[in-house]
Amino acid sequence: METEQQSSRSDGVAAIKVLVVDDSALMRHVLTEILSSDPAIDVVGVASDPFIAREKIKKLNPDVITLDVEMPRMDGLKFLRNIMRLRPMPVVMVSSLTRQGAAVTLEALELGAVDVVCKPEIDIAQGLREYANQIIDKVKAARLAKVSRLVESSEAPRSGSIVKPAASQNSNLHFQTTDQIIALGASTGGTEAIRQVLENLPADTPGMVIVQHIPGMFSEPFAQRMNSICQMTVKQAVHGERVLHGHVYIAPGDQHLLVRRDGARYYCVLSDAEPVNRHKPSVDVLFHSVAQQVGKNAVAVMLTGMGKDGAAGMLALHNLGCRTLAQDESSSVVWGMPGAAVKVGAVDEVLPLKKIAGRLQELYRRPKLNKPLSR
Repeated sequence: METEQQSSRSDGVAAIKVLVVDDSALMRHVLTEILSSDPAIDVVGVASDPFIAREKIKKLNPDVITLDVEMPRMDGLKFLRNIMRLRPMPVVMVSSLTRQGAAVTLEALELGAVDVVCKPEIDIAQGLREYANQIIDKVKAARLAKVSRLVESSEAPRSGSIVKPAASQNSNLHFQTTDQIIALGASTGGTEAIRQVLENLPADTPGMVIVQHIPGMFSEPFAQRMNSICQMTVKQAVHGERVLHGHVYIAPGDQHLLVRRDGARYYCVLSDAEPVNRHKPSVDVLFHSVAQQVGKNAVAVMLTGMGKDGAAGMLALHNLGCRTLAQDESSSVVWGMPGAAVKVGAVDEVLPLKKIAGRLQELYRRPKLNKPLSR
């Protein structure tokens, strides 16, 4: 029998109150079991549809909600939109590992969801238990997240609104080898932060390589979504392909992305090695490879995210004389990764998210990225 619990911890510190919203009784049971195994979390209630959830939110005042994408009576996306308009709070989406589920989940992240938990297509209970630590970490990160009220614009959707220059008219953008690289890392809240950076960069931006902590099923749809709204060409990285001017390469969600230099050219390298800092892809793996292969011609950017992945790699870049930027705390959903980089002395400039694209343009338009800059 599913009952509400009282939130309490033996050490007197308030536990994270979680409401599990899912139409599947099995999912409600397994998620409750996994989350309740951590003493810092109390599952204070469950709900089988958004209407029941709405009443329990009022009654239980949870800190975090886990929300199924596909729900009866009202779909999860519509319910999320209502939450973020009327009572903003951290929401972790639970999505099926399908292409349709990926598209809907990316829209949920745009609406303000903090993160996503993947629902296995077969053997759901065992599949979720294998990722219990990740699920717990996502909920803990969500509790720390800063969420804001959704203000939906009446403007037409951005998707499809960008007309990219034709290759025949801008062949220099497609065939020019770049000796400059921009490397970017992000995690919790990063999909929207990356969007805000990329859509404000022009088509002549140097090649960019990006690691975003995201499930494997979602990385390619995310890249396609970014490609539809950005002047640069955005794609999921492919092993062995050239890093070209005006292009953005996003790491697959289940492989490390590295950069390899061959003469004056750079190439993407994908690796199936073990996770680093519990992440695959790892920002540290990318940044260390950029330090080794690109050196002073790189600029590194750290955006919002939970944990410290990327801090050591950014320090290696900083010590080489590369320019390093980090998103500031006030504009970050979670100031974990940027904060960790700042703490170890790896960051030259801490900037609000809205200023990062402009600062990158100032840097790469100089004759050399490694030219001494006034501070």
